Amino acid sequence: MKHLLHPAYIPNLVTFAVIAQKEVYWECMDNYQKQTYRNRAYVCADRGKHILNIPVVHLGKEKRKQKYKDIKIDNSYPWQRQHWRTLETAYRSSPFFEFYEDEIQPLYTHKFESLLEFNLKTIEVICDCLQINTPKEKTTVYTIDLAEEKDLRFLINAKKEPNYTAKEYIQVFSDRNNFIPNTSILDLLFNEGTNALTYLKEIKLNFLDA
Repeated sequence: MKHLLHPAYIPNLVTFAVIAQKEVYWECMDNYQKQTYRNRAYVCADRGKHILNIPVVHLGKEKRKQKYKDIKIDNSYPWQRQHWRTLETAYRSSPFFEFYEDEIQPLYTHKFESLLEFNLKTIEVICDCLQINTPKEKTTVYTIDLAEEKDLRFLINAKKEPNYTAKEYIQVFSDRNNFIPNTSILDLLFNEGTNALTYLKEIKLNFLDA
């Protein structure tokens, strides 16, 4: 069975657990919505959970609805430099930051125009780091009700946590903060390294049985 996901920005652990465990394809024909993982991700910083937000170009009120595939990144703001500095500050001392740095850093030096294409690129890079195949199939039309496939598009919602079970791992600032679950895949990758894929495969995706 195929599982339909939205391409998110450096997706969280639950989304990447689905990618690691199931056959996935991408929703690319939906309307863009604010306050979702389409343009935000969370990492673990010294003061706890920290948001990374990609600025996007907003059209006037006469065009309220835009397709996700048509959303442009607002590169007038140096968001890439800011995000990379945050990642360096948060994870430079992690066990595997230097191991993956050369693969991750180009995401924050090469200029991207399309939010969708950038998100797909972040997923491709992480899949390469995990040594798994990157899902390539994309939707060509928008469908509300799926017939044979599993609809997991709700995972893009940043305001609602899905039902899953996963063990804790050691995070960089665990000496001052409680464990922060389901942050960006980068948190797991920089802290667990080559064990990250095993961890993802062990996450119990309880919501799939709902």
